[in-house]
Amino acid sequence: MYFTDRGIEELAERRGEETVSLDWLADRLREFVDINPEFETPVERLATWLARLDDPDED
Repeated sequence: MYFTDRGIEELAERRGEETVSLDWLADRLREFVDINPEFETPVERLATWLARLDDPDED
């Protein structure tokens, strides 16, 4: 397990039963970047990756 997995595990444990919309997630990501602008690039990369998961042109 990577060190960063601990946060993912906490998220799954605390909020894993919830259902959220992608609009809600996008708002939380924007809020996070507003508070932590140094994480803009990684958050943008994550959002782009999630948006393109089913894109057959992406390899």
